[in-house]
Amino acid sequence: MILDSVGMFDAVAAFPEQLEVAAAASTSAISNVALPAHEDIANVVVLGMGTSGQAGSILREIAGPLMAVPLVVHRGYGAPNFTDDSTLALAISCSGDSEETLDAAQSALDDGATVVCISRGGALQRFADDHSLIHIDVVPEAPVSRAALGSMLVPALLTLDAVGLFPGAAVWIRDSIDQVARRRDSLIAEHNDARRMARRLGRAFPIIYGGDGLGGAAAERWKTQFNDNAKVAAFANQVPELTHNEVCGWGQDGDLTRQIFQLFLLRHDFEHPQTSRRLDVIDDILDEVVGSIHSVTAQGEGMLAQLLDLIVIGDFVSLYAAAEQGLDPGPVPILAELEARVRSV
Repeated sequence: MILDSVGMFDAVAAFPEQLEVAAAASTSAISNVALPAHEDIANVVVLGMGTSGQAGSILREIAGPLMAVPLVVHRGYGAPNFTDDSTLALAISCSGDSEETLDAAQSALDDGATVVCISRGGALQRFADDHSLIHIDVVPEAPVSRAALGSMLVPALLTLDAVGLFPGAAVWIRDSIDQVARRRDSLIAEHNDARRMARRLGRAFPIIYGGDGLGGAAAERWKTQFNDNAKVAAFANQVPELTHNEVCGWGQDGDLTRQIFQLFLLRHDFEHPQTSRRLDVIDDILDEVVGSIHSVTAQGEGMLAQLLDLIVIGDFVSLYAAAEQGLDPGPVPILAELEARVRSV
C-alpha cells in the first residue's frame, strides 16, 4: 500500500483537469479587470519562489522568446533596479504568504510598476486589496503548493495574452491539456515507465539534464520534485552550459559515481541542433560513469505542451520514487521548521 497522506498521487493525476479549471476561472476573472495596454509595457518581471518561481521560468521559456519586450524572473527580496512605471510585475504565490514575494511586490509597487497578484488568498491578496491592485485567484485548490503549478501558471499566461504580449495562449493551454491527459493516462497504469524508472533508481541520487532553456526548466522541476516528494538530494543542469564546465567533474571516480548516481536526460523537439548533438555525446561519454541513463522524450504539440509533458513525467517518477522507499511524499516538515526559525530571529 502506498503511503500518501495528503493525496499527492491524486493531485498529479488531476493535472490536466487543473489546467482546464484554471483556464476557465482565469479567463472569467481577467475579463473583468482593467490591464495596461501592451504599448505601455516595456518589460515584464515575474516575482515568485519555489513552484511560483518555476511558473515564472516556464513563462520565460515559453512566452519570453515570442514577446516584444523582455521577461525577467526574479526570485528573492526586492525588485530589479530597472523596475519602473513601464513594468508589468506578476507577483505569484500559491499561499499568498511567501515572505520574499511580498517584499518584492511591495518594492515593485514602490517603483511604480503595475502589479498583478496571483494567489489563493493570504497576505498577497490583502496586499492587493489594500492597494487596489488586480488579484487573480489560484484555482482549483491543491493539497500543497507544489501540486498547484498549473493553477499559478495559467492565469499568468492568460494575463500576458490579455495585454497583447503573448496572443494565442488559450490555444497553447488547450494543446497542453490534451497532451498531459494522454501522458497521465499512461502513467497511472499498473505497469508504466515512471514506475519502472523509479524502481531502477532505487536509492541512487538522480541527476537531471535538459536541453536549452525549455529542458532546463523541466530539469529544475524534476530536481525539486525529487527533493520534496522523495526526500532525496538531486541535481539539475542544462546543455549546452554544462558541456563547458560540469562535464569535467565526471573525469574521475567512475567506480564511485556508478554506485550512487543515475542520469535522466530530458529531450524535446525544440532543441537547437547543436544542443541535440551535445546531448547525444553526453549520453555516450557518461554511460560508464553513472549507474544508469534514463532518456525521457517529450511529446505534444508546441513548446508548452512538451514542457508540461516532461513535468508530468517527472512528478510521477518522484512520487513512485517515494513509494519505492516507503516515504510519504506530501509532508515537508523541514521547510516549516526553517521558516519558523527564520521568523523567530
